[in-house]
Amino acid sequence: MRVVAKFGGTSLGSGDRVERAADSIAAAVDAGHEIVVVASAMGNTTDDLLEDITFDADETDRAEIVSMGERTSVRMLKAALAARGVDADFLEPGHEDWPVVTNDRGEVDADVTADRVESLAGHLDDTVPVVTGFLAEDDEGNVTTLGRGGSDTTAVMLGRYLDADEVVIVTDVEGIMTGDPHVVEGARNVGEITVDELRNLSFRGAEVVAPSALSFKDDDLDVRVIHYQHGDLLSGGTRVEGTFENMVDMRESPLACLTVAGRAIRNRPGIMSTLSTALSESEINVDAVASGMDSMTFYVDEAVAERAENVLHREVIDVGELSSVTVTDDIAVIRVLGGELPNRPGVLRRIVDPLADQNINVIDIVSSATSVAVFVSWDDREAALDVVQGGFRS
Repeated sequence: MRVVAKFGGTSLGSGDRVERAADSIAAAVDAGHEIVVVASAMGNTTDDLLEDITFDADETDRAEIVSMGERTSVRMLKAALAARGVDADFLEPGHEDWPVVTNDRGEVDADVTADRVESLAGHLDDTVPVVTGFLAEDDEGNVTTLGRGGSDTTAVMLGRYLDADEVVIVTDVEGIMTGDPHVVEGARNVGEITVDELRNLSFRGAEVVAPSALSFKDDDLDVRVIHYQHGDLLSGGTRVEGTFENMVDMRESPLACLTVAGRAIRNRPGIMSTLSTALSESEINVDAVASGMDSMTFYVDEAVAERAENVLHREVIDVGELSSVTVTDDIAVIRVLGGELPNRPGVLRRIVDPLADQNINVIDIVSSATSVAVFVSWDDREAALDVVQGGFRS
């Protein structure tokens, strides 16, 4: 079995924890498995180094400085593995076998990286590569970085290009929990979670697996999250299922747009709950919600628009901060779904600019971690669908 094991900063936060990590790696090697290790900087080293850069440093110098955390970690792990009789070698930018390369835009050069990883795979029978996470190098050999959570990205990317059986993310939580155990009582481990669920959690502040990493997961690659105290790389934790696929989809029936206006509507606690509850109690499903400083918009099926208008009008009468409700019919929605959307700068422009070029007016845009919903006139729906599909066609 071929496994990529990523150890986060917390799991390498002390000498004892480095030894625990080395024990788990050595046990997997002794069991006959091929292991590739990805190491984050120990503890809070990267944050501490960034805070110490109080001067005007260019990007190359900054990358070199912050790389020292990961460079230290791989040396510590390599030495701990050698003490256990495991033949290991640390890899960092500049090493002749270094695999991760970025292009002139700072993005991973997938073709070059895949070729280098394939070469790396040929050495797995002989040694355990201990790779610096978070770091990369450009085509001129300069150190670059993969952004916040980049060690997760390194691990899942290597897993994919190595044709690994599994990527194990070793962190300070016992897999994915139903809630923060430091905040809520009775939090328990979730045995399985989808990439969509996990990515949305990550974008809402749950620091478990970096969102950028999940875009490299495919159906053939298992990903698990385990606690650093678990000790066994090959069992336990939470299994991450599924994969992202870019998809453009259009709703088959028209929507109506109901806009509730009011003074400082966003500063009135519970206003969204009040309006949403009123619609829910009338069994009116809401397709999407958008809000501004002085308005809140609900998109519902056009067939229930009149009933929804009456429901919201009653709330307008009852709530002093609300002034009116208006309705616009014949609206179409086109959704772009894809795991790579948050990693692609300018993704909204790729949708909006071509529509503007075709003189198609965009009524509204509602985005989430993994999707963008574009609302246009019902009469423009077919033309808009063709334009958006063209922009995301592989």
